[in-house]
This record gives sequence, C-alpha cells and structure tokens, in this order.
Amino acid sequence: MTTNLVISSRCSLFLILFFLLVSASLTATSAQWVWPKPRTLSWPIPLATILSPNFTISSPYHQHLSPAVKRYRLQILTEHHRPLVPPPVNLSNSSPPLQALTITVKDLAAPLQHSVDESYALAIPTASSTANLTAETVWGAMRGLETFSQLVWGSKSLFVPVGLDVWDSPLFEHRGIMLDTSRNYYPVNDILRTIKAMSANKLNVFHWHITDSHSFPLMLPSEPALADKGSYGNDMLYSPADVATIVRFGLEHGVRVLPEIDSPAHTGSWAEAYPDIVTCANMFWWPAESEWADRLASEPGTGQLNPLNPNTYQVLKNVIGDAVALFPERFFHAGGDEIIPGCWKADPAIQSFLSKNGSLGQLLEKFVNTTFPYIVSLNRTVVYWEDILLDANVKVDPSFLPPEHTILQTWNNGPNNTKLIVSSGYRAIVSSSEFYYLDCGHGGFLGNDSQYDPPPTSTDSGNGGSWCGPFKTWQTIYNYDIAYGFTPEETKLVLGGEVALWSEQADPTVLDVRIWPRASAMAETLWSGNRDESGKKRYAEAMDRLNEWRHRMVNKGIRAEPLQPLWCIKNPGMCNTVHPSD
Repeated sequence: MTTNLVISSRCSLFLILFFLLVSASLTATSAQWVWPKPRTLSWPIPLATILSPNFTISSPYHQHLSPAVKRYRLQILTEHHRPLVPPPVNLSNSSPPLQALTITVKDLAAPLQHSVDESYALAIPTASSTANLTAETVWGAMRGLETFSQLVWGSKSLFVPVGLDVWDSPLFEHRGIMLDTSRNYYPVNDILRTIKAMSANKLNVFHWHITDSHSFPLMLPSEPALADKGSYGNDMLYSPADVATIVRFGLEHGVRVLPEIDSPAHTGSWAEAYPDIVTCANMFWWPAESEWADRLASEPGTGQLNPLNPNTYQVLKNVIGDAVALFPERFFHAGGDEIIPGCWKADPAIQSFLSKNGSLGQLLEKFVNTTFPYIVSLNRTVVYWEDILLDANVKVDPSFLPPEHTILQTWNNGPNNTKLIVSSGYRAIVSSSEFYYLDCGHGGFLGNDSQYDPPPTSTDSGNGGSWCGPFKTWQTIYNYDIAYGFTPEETKLVLGGEVALWSEQADPTVLDVRIWPRASAMAETLWSGNRDESGKKRYAEAMDRLNEWRHRMVNKGIRAEPLQPLWCIKNPGMCNTVHPSD
C-alpha cells in the first residue's frame, strides 16, 4: 500500500517509483535526521507524508515557549533542508498531509534551572493530520520542537515521517559550553548565535567566563570604574541591557546563562580601577631570573586579589551583588583557579603574613570564608574550578566548602580528578582539558619562543607550543565517558560537562569553527550516550550522522568546520577504516 515517490518540480505532481526496502536497513537513516540521537525512536515502517504549507503549531501561552513556537514554525516552513544523502523513504498513500502539531505541557510554571525536567514524547501518527508533542515542562517542549524540526525535509514540497514515536530525555542535566570573553571580545550577536546553535544541539548551559586579567568588559552599576578602565574600550563592553538581551534570548532557547567572575586569581584587569587590592598587577609574568615555580602567572596577564586588604571585599561584594542581580541563574561561578604563589608573595603585606607562620592556604581560606557565605546568602550555589580543593600548592580545607552549596568543575587529570571530587561528596561538572578544551592544539601565543626553532636535524615538532595539545578531535570528545567506572552514587554527583573555548587565540572570526561541530559530539554523548543498545561505542555510525548535521548547521548560518571531504559523505562507508588501531 506504499509507493516511493520522487518529487517533480511542481509540488502537486509525483512520479511513482517502487522501492523494496526492509525497515531494519533504515534504522540509521531514520535517526540520522535528529542530532543528538534520541533515547528512543520507533519508526517500524519508513513512511512519510506531505507537510501542509498551512502547517500550524498550537501550544499554551508561555512567555518563553510562545516565541519559540513562532520561531520553530517559521523555521520548519522555510528551511527546506535537502539531505546530502537523500533518505530512501516511502510516501504513504493513506496518510493525509500533516496539518498541525499540538503541544501539551503539564507544568507551565517550572523555571529553567538545573535538574528541570527536559523530557518529551513526540507522536506523528500515520492516519491523522495532527502530530502530538507532550512534555512535563516548557523546556522539554522546546527540546521536542527541535526534534520535530529536524525530521522535516524537502526542497519545494516538505515531508515528515509518519508512524513515528519518540520518547526522549537527557542522561546528564548539565550540558554546556564555556566561552572566555575577556582575552578577546565577542560582540553580543556572536554570543546569541552560539546560544541558538546550542539550543539546536540540545545544550542547555552557556557558561560565560566574562572577566579575567586581560579585560573586564562587564559594566556594573555599583562598580562602573572596573569596565571603564579595565575593558579594551568603549566598543568592547557588555552593558546591563546587553546582559538582559542575552539572558532573555537564552530563556527563549532553553539555555541557562551561567556567569563566571573569576577570583581571586585572574584579576589583573581590576587593577586599572583599584590598584591597591591587586597583587603583582602589570608585572612581567615569568621574569628571566625566575624558575617556573616562582612565576607570577601561568601565562601573560598577572594579578590576584589581595585577601588581606579589606577594600578587596567591599569591591568584590559589589561585583557579586550586581552580577547576581543581572543573571537569574541559580549557579554562580566564582572561579578559584590557578592561584600562583609568586604573585601573592610579591606583596609586602602578604610577605609579612607569611613570615609570621601564615600560609598561602590560610590566605585562600580567609578569602573563601569571606566571599562564599555572601554568595550563598544571595540564594546561589557556588561553582569553583577544581583547584580550590585539589591544587598542589594553594587550596582550602574541605570544611570551608559545604557540598550542599558547592559544585566543582574539573579541568585537569581527566577522569581521575572527577573521581576525587565525587568520592569526596561534591557535585562535579566535567571539562577535562584532555578531552573538552576546544582551544588546544593551535600552538602557543607567546612571542620570542625558541621551541619553534629546533635544531636543523630534529624531526620532533612537539606539540606546537600548545600546553594541552594535541587538537581535540570530535572522536576524542565523543568517546569520552565522563563517569566511566564510577559507582552509581558517584555517577549521580556528575552533573554533566562543558566543552571550553579559552580565547587566547580565538575571537569572532573563528568562533564557530572552533566550537562546531565538536561541541555537537559532546552534546550527543551527554544527551543519549555514545553507545548503542548492545553497549558498543557508536562512533562509526555517528560519523555519517554528524556530517549530515554539520551540513544542516551550516545552512542555518553556523560556520561549522567540515569533518570529511564531501565525496565521503556522498559515498557512505567508503572513507572508513576497517583495521583496528594498535
């Protein structure tokens, strides 16, 4: 009762061709249209119908869902996606054109916050002109809308599968991208484009590393001098109105905006307004006469807040208070990474403190004991980089960081540090540099670097000056199991992960190609995993799907880098290797 139809140049005319296909052979094709791959997708008979040009979406009113519905309807009717490899799908003679999608949301009041229910169920029946999307929350409805939009294809006429059922929900609740906007500035439109692409990949946290030693681009009402003097210029600022635009855009795309104001290290830019509260500011980062252990910073751009100066806390509390007022997100990232002993030791008051049997750890504990309770008092959970508890030189006693109010973000030593964190009872966000740092492998940014001038007979090119080289391929990211070998209780403490783009060598000109489609690889593993039903890694079949998804992202205006020659995509399997690696 089915025929496979090739669409003519006129929407109403079809040439009838017959395909004898078994549905089992189309499993990959059906899932190929949706990235990340849903947890469960059933399409036993590969049938499709026409999407009506008058297609509508009905949903309950919600201040963030309603704009999303309007946006998705326009996208569905105008995208006209043409797959690189046309899907061998049969057109149903008995199915009417799909006229509508009806959305049902059980809890319209659930806010966008960590642990919110993002599950949804999508049913596109064979014998009805209406599809149904049901979700516990509006955020799950947005995820379902994205899935439905990816199922639609066609050049002139639009087509959609029928007899298809999806139930979907993420494996990990925290799925994010961290972007550093201090070392190089990104205009608001670039941030919005990134959030839009995140939503398409079902990522839900934009971790905004706003400030660092290099610049302070955030305008704060209580401390205007920080941005006035610490930014790169008046055209490289984020105003409160800019922040409101980004936060609202995130809400309408189901993406939380998590601010990071890094301290006490990485604060050299603060010294332009408040030189008295910053130690070793504007000093050369690694003096020629010094050993590495005595450096003032781990890269050019020195400066750390002085825990012994009372003015430090007055300024910092103003900064934190303003940031909390600007960002509704319930997590607040307070940094805490890379505290370099040499920088604090350069300050006379701290030298005196240390000479009286004080320690660097006590300095940090004083800082945390003053700032941590204040952040918690503002109804925020505090996120720190792992260093604050795991650093070899400067760290706090765990008693200063109650686990109920603390989350630690990993970036060193792969799964080993994650294991240390969760085995201590802390929640973890995984950003292991060995797997998730997108800036790695592009060389170093230091000038006058002799490692680029090896002996003429040398054949060792090293890692090109990149401390975290080599480049993290999509396969490296896709195959990383962030909770592998953990106990069930430890796994519950792994909230999820973030790929990170530090911007020493990135700016708007390379933003998209640095992030996409590698972030898509993480998006799928955190949403539905990286293994098939038998438990085998599925990176082989993911290659073709990711190529197709990258093609679709490019057509959406996301300048994602290519993964293979187009020939490989049009000849599936021909570019694979069939030999196992040694």
